[in-house]
Amino acid sequence: MSTPIPANNLYLGQARASPSVQDCMTIYDKWAATYNDEVGNEAQNYVAPVLVAQAAINFKSPTGPANRVILDAGCGTGLVGQALGIGGAKAIDGLDLSPAMLDIARQTGLYRELAQADLNRPIDKPAGTYDVVVCVGTFTLGHVGPDPALRELVRVTKTGGIVVATILEEIWISGGFKAEVEKLRAERLVAVVADELIDYVKGHGDKAVLLILEKIPCA
Repeated sequence: MSTPIPANNLYLGQARASPSVQDCMTIYDKWAATYNDEVGNEAQNYVAPVLVAQAAINFKSPTGPANRVILDAGCGTGLVGQALGIGGAKAIDGLDLSPAMLDIARQTGLYRELAQADLNRPIDKPAGTYDVVVCVGTFTLGHVGPDPALRELVRVTKTGGIVVATILEEIWISGGFKAEVEKLRAERLVAVVADELIDYVKGHGDKAVLLILEKIPCA
């Protein structure tokens, strides 16, 4: 689920203040029908999906984009999948909490597999399944916390693969995300390739940390 548009949006405000996973899912189910018009509109200058997709596609690995197996965690209506598809990705799986959002993503025809999942819980995938894992807009207020989500994204990534995620700047430190990244690095599970500040949407106040983690071989 992605939540990048200005904070005066009714659904965005409700989602960020949602007291439970069920409430959050209900909000996104209501939002699904108009989400792409509001968020995917070029006038919104929503750059996060493109920036994350570019990072995923441009990452140097033995396999080209067409041969990488990618997980779009919190795929929403498929905006990141569309950007990945433009970059040449062919094998994309998606997970999201909202069935209505998944229905919209399914209509893009870009996803190999789509499934409902709560990223606050362990992911029902074997370790080392994906070459790349992307996660845009899900690490924000009222949504998914750092533990166990970040560790799970790393777990399902192949050694030598990457996790590319956006994390709302407001909760990067206060929400425990920076500390969790440091823990994963201290455990020698990942190398931090990047943790730079970007815009969610050009011209609006929200910023996010663009985090790129490379899964490294066990010592």
